[in-house]
Amino acid sequence: MIDLPWKVFSKTGSVETYLLMKQMEEAYQSTHQKSNIQDTNSKLVNNGQ
Repeated sequence: MIDLPWKVFSKTGSVETYLLMKQMEEAYQSTHQKSNIQDTNSKLVNNGQ
């Protein structure tokens, strides 16, 4: 999904496209980290029982 903004940026040099790509990366990383934390918490709770 991040490939499209990168391709547009590399062809056009558009700063706005680059900033959009960085926002998308941050949102993905944030969501991915939250998912990993929830998985870890679930495993800890299940192992504690």
